[in-house]
Amino acid sequence: MRIRLAKMKDIPALQELIPQSVRVLSALHYSSSQIESALIHIFGVDSQLILDGTYFVAETEEQIVGCGGWSKRKTLFGGDQSKKSAVDALLDPGEDAARIRAFYVHPKWSRRGIGSRIIRCCEDAARQAGFLKIELVATLPGEPLYSAMGYTIREPTEIRTPDGESLPAFRMEKDLE
Repeated sequence: MRIRLAKMKDIPALQELIPQSVRVLSALHYSSSQIESALIHIFGVDSQLILDGTYFVAETEEQIVGCGGWSKRKTLFGGDQSKKSAVDALLDPGEDAARIRAFYVHPKWSRRGIGSRIIRCCEDAARQAGFLKIELVATLPGEPLYSAMGYTIREPTEIRTPDGESLPAFRMEKDLE
């Protein structure tokens, strides 16, 4: 398996992977209505991460089996469909925390270290960009991975969708120093 930066031409494969990942790996934590609402309104490809060169894919035999990235922009979570404006302001590495964003693994490839490998790539890149800390919003199925990687829960939160669904989640953070 290799980890590489995502390209715009990867978007169709990512658009297939994300719903597979969410529907299977979130099923023990969220209801089907929460999952489907999040797939419509929140979870998806954020093409700005790809354009910024901060989104990674894990592939094996030329098949994408996982993805995730980091961001130097203010958006904390959500795909293109959840953006309210086209401009996503840059963060100040000296003042702000970088963001871990949009991690998904194909269910057949879960629990094989893919997420951990991508997180390490993200943290290394954020450090090289001058960030001293990093934060994220973890879904319930993602929280154990992030905790194992040294992230601490700052506070419980909820991911609210426009149709009234709400998914329990956690704001988490880590020092990169």
